[in-house]
Amino acid sequence: MAAGAALAAKRGKKSKSSLRGASKSMAKSMSEKELKKMAGTKRKNLPKKKSSSKSKSKKKS
Repeated sequence: MAAGAALAAKRGKKSKSSLRGASKSMAKSMSEKELKKMAGTKRKNLPKKKSSSKSKSKKKS
């Protein structure tokens, strides 16, 4: 969401003063091309959390 808001501000569709947090810093530090790529990334069906493996390795001394 932050990338989309930053992209809208870069294009002039949204005021830069309305940006906060991550979107504000993204608008300052990233090019329009970078923001477009990031804003277009699909998030559906992506894992929310990295699955933790419970395998324990035993060291032999």
